[in-house]
Amino acid sequence: MADLAFDAETPTSAHQTALKCLSDGVNAVLPDRIVRDAVSLNDNTLSVAEATYDLSAFDRILVIGGGKAGDGVADALETVLGDRIDGGAVVTPEPTSGDRIDRLPGAHPVPSETGVESAARIVDLLSETDDRTLVLAVVTGGASAVIPTPADGISLADLQTTTDALLRSGAHIGELNAVRKHLSTLKGGGLARLAAPATVIGLVFSDVVGNDLSVIASGPTAPDETTYDDALSVLDRYGLDVPESVRSRLERGARGELSETPMADDPVFDRVTNHVLADTHTALSAARETAREHGYDSIVLSARVRGEAREAAKTHVAVAEEVAATGDPLDPPAVILTGGECTVTVRGDGDGGPNLEYCLSAARELDTDAVVAAIDSDGEDGGTTVAGAIVDSRTVDDASDESEAAASLAENDSLSFLRDRKCLIRTGPTGTNVNDLRVAIVDDLDGRDSNGNA
Repeated sequence: MADLAFDAETPTSAHQTALKCLSDGVNAVLPDRIVRDAVSLNDNTLSVAEATYDLSAFDRILVIGGGKAGDGVADALETVLGDRIDGGAVVTPEPTSGDRIDRLPGAHPVPSETGVESAARIVDLLSETDDRTLVLAVVTGGASAVIPTPADGISLADLQTTTDALLRSGAHIGELNAVRKHLSTLKGGGLARLAAPATVIGLVFSDVVGNDLSVIASGPTAPDETTYDDALSVLDRYGLDVPESVRSRLERGARGELSETPMADDPVFDRVTNHVLADTHTALSAARETAREHGYDSIVLSARVRGEAREAAKTHVAVAEEVAATGDPLDPPAVILTGGECTVTVRGDGDGGPNLEYCLSAARELDTDAVVAAIDSDGEDGGTTVAGAIVDSRTVDDASDESEAAASLAENDSLSFLRDRKCLIRTGPTGTNVNDLRVAIVDDLDGRDSNGNA
């Protein structure tokens, strides 16, 4: 597979290196490459990561699931397994076509009627499984939205309203999914419950800090330790006004009138194994290697950064400034990499996403000659059509810029400010999703460029 193209203004070698680190990070987690390395077939033995499965024990192999990387994973599985696949369906925002696995449409980040119809195909396939069925469950970021299966009494409109309110509130992904898992039949171990007694192999691309299987794609193949009470607490914590049907269902569940999502001791998981094939650290490791190849000392500071985007940016900037001033934690020329999932509490009516707010906040803080860039690995930051941005100490250059930048952040309108200054990074949908990637570049104090030239 050819590398994805990244489009951005790169006026200096530091900008070029920053963009190259990010692009190599994303290209390293494209489904074709990950599945090719992790999944193989030798006669009747299927290998997934370090595990092996005897295919002679199964009469049928089905592939189901989806998310933003779903289409690419399905392509790769068809290449590896060919006609050993008996059928399947994956739901993804931009489906193509396949030989053995149906590709079906779904919407992100707010679920759609089309997604409900597509999800029904997965439920139908799972209804046909038995103990001689092997289910390859494709679990990738974005599946929570693109595969909606509203629970009894919950309409799609109710689910859409609740999802939108949660996204705007600044709730982190675990909180958001605690609610969604209790409003759905596939989430929170629901897929494993419907598939039982089949053998289920989860092929997971993680877009969640810490790779919590119960949170990735709302944990369709994982035990769920959250409860209806937890879901109600999220609504109350953020003061969310949700449809009456949603609150009523959660309150009924909290009173014990509805079954909880399956927990770790539930027998539906006896024949379920999940394999995390790629995550944020996979991408950051590739980016770190690129930095070293370009003559920079490099460090992955953390793959677990979360919280409000504009605040998290200040820490990354502070580390870059420390590198420039003191050589701690490493000497320049240096590349400081982070990843994770930041959030935005929406109070204004502008356009932007966590990575755009991150970069605009960083640009306001920078008082040293450094470059900072951040992207969402899926190529779409928040509700925008750009991946993120790349900024430096000149992006916010004077008092007028500072005033405009502050106003843009107040209105959650980082996109406009950064677009006007040609700071945007465009990739288009990448076909993968392992969370946000960020880089700060600090060049050598004696003025050498990234190739060591004076």
